[in-house]
Amino acid sequence: MNNDEVLGIVFKISNNIEYEINKGGIVTISQKQNHRIQNFFRKLKVKIPMYKKMELDKYSSTVFSQIDGKQTVKEIGEYLELKYGEECHPLYERLLMFLNHIEVNCNYIERVDV
Repeated sequence: MNNDEVLGIVFKISNNIEYEINKGGIVTISQKQNHRIQNFFRKLKVKIPMYKKMELDKYSSTVFSQIDGKQTVKEIGEYLELKYGEECHPLYERLLMFLNHIEVNCNYIERVDV
């Protein structure tokens, strides 16, 4: 993929995750913990929470809240640039690394064919 193709990718939030956005704009993702080992220990009355909550930082929350199935990576980057300026540099390297992580490793987002 060349740079133009990468910047033209559109993502949407996966249907199988639960998240909430507080008044400050910070995103908290709730991940269900239903692995068979966890379920086994729950049967033994070990207290294991059903959900693991992960709070994103302000940059990640901003990116996550911009993912809507319509905006491209470039548009999200431009919004970050407007909101945070030099603070978020190197912009596209960090943005692409974060998007790749939450797509491939966490399955929080998925690509949209446009």
